[in-house]
Amino acid sequence: MDLFEYMAEKQKESDAPLASRMRPETLDDIVGQEQIIAPGTLLYRAIRADKLGSLIFYGPPGTGKTTLAQVIAHTTKADFEQVNATIAGKKDLEEVIARAKQNHGGYGRKTILFIDEIHRFNKAQQDYLLPFVEDGTVILIGATTENPYFEVNGALISRSRIFELKPLSRENIATLIDRALTDTRKGVGSFHAWIDDDAREFLADAANGDARAALNAIELAVLTTDRDPDGRIHITLDVASECIQKRAVRYDKDGDNHYDTVSAFIKSMRGSDPDAAVYYLARMLSAGEDIKFIARRIVICASEDVGNADPMAAVVATNAFLAVERVGMPESQIILAQAATYVASAPKSNACSAAIFEAMQEVQHSGNLPIPSYLQDAHYKASSKLNRGVGYKYPHDFPGNWVEQQYLPDGVKDMEFYHYPHSHRRNAELEISEKQVAEGKTRPAREALADLRAKYDV
Repeated sequence: MDLFEYMAEKQKESDAPLASRMRPETLDDIVGQEQIIAPGTLLYRAIRADKLGSLIFYGPPGTGKTTLAQVIAHTTKADFEQVNATIAGKKDLEEVIARAKQNHGGYGRKTILFIDEIHRFNKAQQDYLLPFVEDGTVILIGATTENPYFEVNGALISRSRIFELKPLSRENIATLIDRALTDTRKGVGSFHAWIDDDAREFLADAANGDARAALNAIELAVLTTDRDPDGRIHITLDVASECIQKRAVRYDKDGDNHYDTVSAFIKSMRGSDPDAAVYYLARMLSAGEDIKFIARRIVICASEDVGNADPMAAVVATNAFLAVERVGMPESQIILAQAATYVASAPKSNACSAAIFEAMQEVQHSGNLPIPSYLQDAHYKASSKLNRGVGYKYPHDFPGNWVEQQYLPDGVKDMEFYHYPHSHRRNAELEISEKQVAEGKTRPAREALADLRAKYDV
């Protein structure tokens, strides 16, 4: 590299966005991702020892995939090559492989090839890499925002270790914001900017685990905000909300407003008002509420307030919870809206929650009452000698797969905990009785059917 190239490279570094300049250069500078990079973990030890195999980093934008690759670049003694799959083609890969072969054969040096957005390579491009990963010509490090098991060649997957990166926590983002504001070498410390606590918290929330989004907002705030009379730049909540292009709804996550909004959201779903439910959902999302927190509330409401009146509500809510964990924002707002409006529109029954609460109260009151012997386990040799399981009536041996039988202990045999009428037992009893009447059974059968219908209000 001559002087002009050196100066051009230094200028490029100084002109790079703040998020790029603030990338850590050592393992100890990395914030977050403790589950894979904390001291003592496999990846930490492998990077320290410079004994890496092929890796694939998978996770949402701004979680540190490229950062980890850059740390490896600064740590390893191997040659480090980087390509971006969005703009690179097979010719670029051929040139990298040619240099890797020369380094390996002529100088005995390994080559680490980092491919950003590796899922953008088509199958043929990924297949081209396979033999060179197989024979050790290159050590592959791929980064992808898509599930590698769907988007990356299975043969490459089998030769690589996959590490999933999670969205950074609010505390992680806040740490990076403070670091950027105080770092005079790579950050914006020389601007003497300071940020209000509520502005920092808002940016940490609004970034949704994406460090790049938060740092870009900080850089924009510092570069566009006029100085105070004392010569310092003051980043307020209003400035922060403008710079991240999200309105700062007054919503203290530890205060009354937080709990009031969540309460209104749940009560709107319980009250079968999908319009109100989606409105309060929008308020929480606009304020940067944790999407997993919202999803948990929907799952709870689906069981507590809908229950078996529409069992699909729990299925929809649970799958929404799983989906938002994998998809993230902004798409998760659609998933949450679907689940919230489904639960709000579903028929309601709290019979399940009432049943368990009543049963728990009774257990606390009466303790462990003796279980009827015919319901006890009979799957061991001496069970019959102890009268275990003797006299049990197998329901599937009877019409309608139901038979009259006492299941509760004697001390509570007449208690009812589950008060919802549309039960399996109700259906079985009605089916048997209706069949008897249809077969021309006597008047008592018709009277019994009438009694059942009155009992179950049908």
